[in-house]
Amino acid sequence: MAQDADRRQELGAFLRKRREELVRADFDLPPVGRSRTRGLRREEIAYRAGISVTWYTWLEQGRRTNPSRQVLDAIARNMRLSAAEHEYVLSLAGYAATGPPDTGEAHDAGDAASVPPHLQRLLDAQGASPAFAIPPDWAIAGWNRAYQMLYPNVDTVPAEDRNLLWLIYTDPTIRRMLPDWEVTSRHFLAEYRAEAGPSLGHPVHVALIDRLLGRSPEFARAWAEHRVERFASRERTFRHPAVGDLVFEHHRLAPSDLPDVHVIVYVPRVGTDTGERMRRLLAEPEAAWAVGAVD
Repeated sequence: MAQDADRRQELGAFLRKRREELVRADFDLPPVGRSRTRGLRREEIAYRAGISVTWYTWLEQGRRTNPSRQVLDAIARNMRLSAAEHEYVLSLAGYAATGPPDTGEAHDAGDAASVPPHLQRLLDAQGASPAFAIPPDWAIAGWNRAYQMLYPNVDTVPAEDRNLLWLIYTDPTIRRMLPDWEVTSRHFLAEYRAEAGPSLGHPVHVALIDRLLGRSPEFARAWAEHRVERFASRERTFRHPAVGDLVFEHHRLAPSDLPDVHVIVYVPRVGTDTGERMRRLLAEPEAAWAVGAVD
């Protein structure tokens, strides 16, 4: 299957990238030549993991090797991968179900019915906390009024572009609103990669990545880094042109009856006036639309 080949290629590229980034001194190994201090040789990883160099080379080349979980665990342990990276390697080899079901059907980002009424009511109930819902392909499938006041473009962007990853890398409005765009964009991309995992070969994901590679040089550079991260709640700051800086806690929930859908909620940070500023936007919605008017 084409998707199996895609997963093998991604696994090989990921391991190769991580191996090349390892610091030799951390493994009590001398530099290669006079100056090369980063990157372990394939044979050095293979020896530590207890496998043949040829077999490990085939793994990096994306050949059909059918590695056991024990072998992948040994490689991950000896490459000192993080827990998220370890899970990612296992998922690409079929040992963890971190990706969405492979239904063969694309999610319609513009189909309002894709968010069930009860989920929309949950979003609306967040009040002054911006909230939205994303399925496995990260299309923004539903949102509340507070999120629309924070980012009015969500209601006007073409349906095919209403995707969180696409907007982060292509919408200049978002870039202006995020003082830490370089860090935030990489966080999102690393989380997306970890979640998509073995489904990266699905046509929906392939189409999104291909579009982004052709549109955004920043995305292309970040994608080549093969970063993988678990989601972690964190502080987020938005620089809104109408009400100034807004500081939130970024949380993500998965409804038990819709486990493949994630609900993202930005909770106004305690000790700031973000909640008051959001209520002002909700009371004076014309102020928020100034965001969408900026090119």
